[in-house]
Amino acid sequence: MRRRRGVSIEWSQRLAAAGVAVLFAFCGAAQAQGLIPERFFSDPVEPGGQAAIEANVLTIESETGLIVAEGDVVYTYQGYTARGERLIYNRDTGDLRFDGPSYIRDPAGNILEGQDLEVTDRLKTAFIEALTITTYDGARITADSAEYDEALQTLFNNPTYAPCGECIDAEGRRIGWSVRATRFVQNNEDNSITIEQPTLEILGFPVAWLPYLWLPDASQTALERVRTPTLDSSEQIGAKVEVPFTAYSSRYTDIILTPTLVSRQGFLMGAEWVQRFDTGRFNIKASGVYQLDPKAFEGEVGDREWRGMIQTTGSFRPVTDWIVGWSYTAFTDAGYLKDYLFDTGDATEDNVYATYLNEDTYFDVRLQHFNKLGEKVEPEDQDLQAAALPNVRYDQIVELGDGLGQLELTGRLLHIVREADHAATINGVPHVLGFEGEKTHVMAQAAWRDQWIGPMGVVATPYVGVRADAASYSGESGNALAPDAGSLFSLTPIAAMDVRWPWAGSSGSVVHLVEPIAQLVYRGSGEAMPGIINDNAQSFVFDDTNLFSYDRFSGTDRQETGLRTNVGGRYAVDFGNDSYLELIAGQSIHLAGVNAFDVGDPGLAGATEALADDLSYAVLGAYGAFTPYLRAGGKVVLDSDYSDVIRGALTASLSLNGYSAGLDYYYEAANTDAGVLDDQHEIGATIGIPLMDYWRMTAGYYWDVAANTWLQTSAGLTYDDGYLAAGANLVMTGPTHRTENDTRITASILLKAPAGFTAGYSGVFSP
Repeated sequence: MRRRRGVSIEWSQRLAAAGVAVLFAFCGAAQAQGLIPERFFSDPVEPGGQAAIEANVLTIESETGLIVAEGDVVYTYQGYTARGERLIYNRDTGDLRFDGPSYIRDPAGNILEGQDLEVTDRLKTAFIEALTITTYDGARITADSAEYDEALQTLFNNPTYAPCGECIDAEGRRIGWSVRATRFVQNNEDNSITIEQPTLEILGFPVAWLPYLWLPDASQTALERVRTPTLDSSEQIGAKVEVPFTAYSSRYTDIILTPTLVSRQGFLMGAEWVQRFDTGRFNIKASGVYQLDPKAFEGEVGDREWRGMIQTTGSFRPVTDWIVGWSYTAFTDAGYLKDYLFDTGDATEDNVYATYLNEDTYFDVRLQHFNKLGEKVEPEDQDLQAAALPNVRYDQIVELGDGLGQLELTGRLLHIVREADHAATINGVPHVLGFEGEKTHVMAQAAWRDQWIGPMGVVATPYVGVRADAASYSGESGNALAPDAGSLFSLTPIAAMDVRWPWAGSSGSVVHLVEPIAQLVYRGSGEAMPGIINDNAQSFVFDDTNLFSYDRFSGTDRQETGLRTNVGGRYAVDFGNDSYLELIAGQSIHLAGVNAFDVGDPGLAGATEALADDLSYAVLGAYGAFTPYLRAGGKVVLDSDYSDVIRGALTASLSLNGYSAGLDYYYEAANTDAGVLDDQHEIGATIGIPLMDYWRMTAGYYWDVAANTWLQTSAGLTYDDGYLAAGANLVMTGPTHRTENDTRITASILLKAPAGFTAGYSGVFSP
């Protein structure tokens, strides 16, 4: 049995991977996670142990050591069960042979069926006629014959793989996908695979075929490395057909060549070297193109004949708990990666890093540089991007033992180098995202926290700490908002107390919880901007998610200061049957000292006014489910005297018997201090309707209430039978959308298997 389970797994993975590979007309990046369950005929069989045989007639030949059982034979051994009509068992060698139809079931529930089934621990050859393997999750693997010879070669004739079994549902409809081939040969010495005429069938129809496929490695990790062809397009490059193939492969090295035809621009060549080691790996990737029509990028940085890039990444684990690595990208122009659909992001990051992580400690040091990507990004625009040389983070939690609480240790070091001011004016409001020059900021914080349970269930959480900051700025910026060159050192004592008094009650199946919450927080410093300039705390939103936070700034270059109290509460009720309601509400009050939210900051112009006054805006969050099918949530922010709505959002969803509907509403009042001149007021709805069989239709429509015009509309059609998913979706945007007057079509196809294998393609087309 050990030999049988050792050879039944790999060929099915390769056969399925072959089906994905021949989907070159449709497929994009594939992700293979293993077609066969982890316990597929892999439970260990240890030497010795008791075997049990049941049969109508049992003959024991003591001289030869043979046991011949006939009639409803059942053989069990260490969780494996074999059944058949006639069994010949050799007690001396452990050889087991069934004559006629028979099957073996492993401890995980997988079933192997065969005609004249022979399984052995010691022989090097085996032969199974009319092989059928059924995994416990329903996948089926068949072959006319399978041979394993002494030349370390495995051969299957006319093999098939179908994750959906017979791929016919209860209504008699064809579903899913399968892979067929005429011949499959695995060289067990070098683990290479040869597959003749692999064919992918979808819903019973052949859709893709290759005459021959050779794969250098049959291991699971090699399966995950299989590259599949892709198809994409854009107006400027035309249709893009990418066909990668492995020029060389071994256990440690892959050389992958990627010839690519681009209908409007010609031939693009890509190559990748992947090198693996026992402790990590690195890769180097390059591509280039001589553009036949550079004028397609007229007025952009891509208006040139030769374009290309080179990228490298690496990651190693030299010792336990440590990871070191790097990434680097160089290109002829900042538009190349996006124009040729390699990267849709707005920036790339060059870095070298080392990270330490265990259960209670995190340490990370990085040298970072960022490059903007885009069709209008000139080389001088890269000077706006900062380099962090270095960026260091340290966090540790030390448990002091029962009743003694815990210590929280935090450290940050950020050294920024920027060649030019990164400034912008939005609707007359100047923002500076970064000042020219060098900035260094070191922050270290130590705090103690515990939790006390008092009389009548009062929960008190004391917090005491100290923060030290040291910063310097070179003052090279000529911007009028820039500070002068200088340095700073400050110590900030921190003390806070969080008090909660939860009350719970029930009436039958309904359970109520009322929890008043009050916090008193003191940060004794007048340095609201301890980083001198702000590079890492430029996002800020005040709502129910950070109402009870001790420091609401997103980075270390800003900090809250003074004495502040946060008051509010939470109410929750559980109605049973998946129905509940939760409300969170409160306000923050500045009592004394410098109010950090009333300190000017060109990186956060107008964004902190929710807390700039002594009495903050009021926030409310509400979330609930009123049936198993209906869910809703929303939040609202009111000004200090509750007279005006500053921001509000509502979402609701309904799902019942395959039908679905959703409602979204968003409002934000104008904020001229932040450059938002008009109210933002939007409403939208989505629906989903099941159609015949496995088809589903979706649609959505959004309206810009403030501008009195449509914002976005969408429609889609999808098919999903559990093994095959495919669909298309159309999205059109209106004149006030962030991407105005744009039309995009997304098409996708996904092959799925219960054991976790997924492979597919999703592409976006702009008509």
